[in-house]
Amino acid sequence: MSETKAVTKKAEAQLPAAMLDTFLEDAGAGTENFTQDDLQIPFLRVLQPVSPELKKKNEKFIEGAEQGDIFNTVTRQVWKAEDGVNIIACGFVKKYLEFTPYDEGGGFHGELSPNDPSVLNAKREGNKEMMPNGNELVVSAQHYVMIQDPTSGSWQTAILDMKSSNLKVSRQWNTMIAMQEIKKGDKSFKVPSFGIVWNMSTDERSNDMGSWQSWKIVGKTGFVEDPSLYEKAKDFARMVTAGEVKAAQDPDLETAEAKTIESDDLPF
Repeated sequence: MSETKAVTKKAEAQLPAAMLDTFLEDAGAGTENFTQDDLQIPFLRVLQPVSPELKKKNEKFIEGAEQGDIFNTVTRQVWKAEDGVNIIACGFVKKYLEFTPYDEGGGFHGELSPNDPSVLNAKREGNKEMMPNGNELVVSAQHYVMIQDPTSGSWQTAILDMKSSNLKVSRQWNTMIAMQEIKKGDKSFKVPSFGIVWNMSTDERSNDMGSWQSWKIVGKTGFVEDPSLYEKAKDFARMVTAGEVKAAQDPDLETAEAKTIESDDLPF
């Protein structure tokens, strides 16, 4: 029995048999009128030493959370760093975001096209990409994924976005995904990205300016064996490709004075 199925069975065992049967009969009831416009895909983030979720007097404080843990920005659910999170990769989008530098007051100016002259002419200055107009260009590699609830074994949709030094991790993961092949008879073919389960955790990194928590690819844990889960992941991948997925508000962009925590608060 796979770990996924074992965890799911454990959760089901907590319900009386009669109620479990009732739940199955009414599966999905109450959500019939939900459309993609009514739902928001949360972000999956790594807790840093400076994260408000770790400060007891902050309204965003999460009891029991520690730096290096992973959390859901909408549900506030936490995955411990030592366990990591099981993930199915369903889509990928690279975004180019424009900010006023934080030391000049900060502020998000919107998303740019990859072919925008400001993007093409951006130059590296220290640990930042600066555009000709003096604003900062932040590249965000956004992986649209399904993540496994560590308690119930169920799967949820999320966005795992990687910026700054995490872009290297993103490229590594994309390469690993693209290399996945399987044989049938004497022929090899590429496995769809949503047919593989990965485990992602975090790792501490440092330089002369300090230390921070980064994403870490633990490795492939196996293939998606549940046909129902596979179809859900495939459908999510289709929606990402069609541009039908609506992301929750990025916490980095919540206010007019938003800044990129990865490029300003951390010594990347």
